[in-house]
Amino acid sequence: MPFPSPPWNLRAQMWVSLFAVTKPVRLDRPGGLYAAAFVTYGEGSPLLYNELLVARWQGLATGPVLRITDIWVDDEESRHGGRSLWAIPKELAGLQVASTQQSKLVEHTQAVATTPAGRIASAGFHATPSLAVLRTPLLAQTRQPREDGTRAVAGLRGSAKTLPCMGLWDFAELGPLAWLRPARQLGSFRLKDVRLTFG
Repeated sequence: MPFPSPPWNLRAQMWVSLFAVTKPVRLDRPGGLYAAAFVTYGEGSPLLYNELLVARWQGLATGPVLRITDIWVDDEESRHGGRSLWAIPKELAGLQVASTQQSKLVEHTQAVATTPAGRIASAGFHATPSLAVLRTPLLAQTRQPREDGTRAVAGLRGSAKTLPCMGLWDFAELGPLAWLRPARQLGSFRLKDVRLTFG
């Protein structure tokens, strides 16, 4: 299946929460700092799709180094491109992200990810996006293991209008992210009008 050539220049809206895993329940998901995010990629991106991802902090280089441990998208081209180009373990799922204005200031966003086997996770966020005025830089890289033992490294750079928000997650008890249920949620952020170059 064809997919866009790298780098991917993306335009997105993002809702992110940070979690501390102090008592790991899976050997392949060790303790540490994780980020969980719902993302919508919109007009201006090479592909239009939704995404749920979980990434683990692995240290610092020129910026934060992340390993994406779990990720679902609702677009087959994105799945194939992510796997082929950067060894990102994308799977397919049904994703819905909807935002409504509860008042002139407050935005409420509800997101859910499901597969035929059941719900993966859902989340709700309350933010005041009108307060996000200044753009903040985004700089990181992903390091993903390939089956042959090598690593695929991809750079991420861009900017977003970022502000703290209220976020509440529910990871399905029998779902693939159940290992995050006992994790301690540290905080949440609304990233508005994200401009991102990946790869």
